Amino acid sequence: MKASDFIQGMKEINITGPKVAFHFDIFGVRINVTETIIISWVIVLALTLLVLFLTHNMKKKPEKKRQVIAEFLVKTVDNLVKSTMGERYKSFGPYIAALFASSIFGSLVSLIGLRSVTADYSTTLTWALMSFVMIEAAKIKADGVGGYLKSFINPLNIVSEVSTPVSMSFRHFGNVAGGMIISSLIYFALTGLSNAVGLAVPVFTIGLPAVLSLYFDLFSGFMQAFIFIMLTMIYIASAKTEE
Repeated sequence: MKASDFIQGMKEINITGPKVAFHFDIFGVRINVTETIIISWVIVLALTLLVLFLTHNMKKKPEKKRQVIAEFLVKTVDNLVKSTMGERYKSFGPYIAALFASSIFGSLVSLIGLRSVTADYSTTLTWALMSFVMIEAAKIKADGVGGYLKSFINPLNIVSEVSTPVSMSFRHFGNVAGGMIISSLIYFALTGLSNAVGLAVPVFTIGLPAVLSLYFDLFSGFMQAFIFIMLTMIYIASAKTEE
């Protein structure tokens, strides 16, 4: 949605994938650098700067609010990982925190006019594949290579393994992309309604799209990020049933 749409309304719907900023060739293979990649790196940089700010010049006894906030965030993640996965998996805390933060900020960038990186399937599929590798590694560590391969004697187990990253990636992507499409359709319909009654300014677009944006960008974005990390933790922890 462009800035001019807030004044003129949405005259047409044009929902496409992420734009290609530039491209280069490697051994004859064209590599496209899309806006998703650029925004993702901006988010990584922003999160890195935020972490450095919160953890700069830390003391054994907190003296500044930023250290209190940093310690609170770390303890919250550690407690979530321990309660969901168990004490032995506490080392997964940094990965879970990074995954959750990337997802949240990846969805919230739409509030400042940028395209949500989570509305690009390549993003959620990459996260799902990363989690899938960790899930399989945990199963191999728990059962050994022989026990892991033995589980694939049953064809249903193969389908189950393949469906794990697919379902995780599509769930996250589908909810974010679906929200973006629904918001655009409603904004377009309200613009048409304003034009139908002869209004120069699409006043019917005031209010409802903003509420929808808060729901899809804030609530739904948070929930999908939370569900994604919960599934990751549950799948990894279920690789070894004995505590």
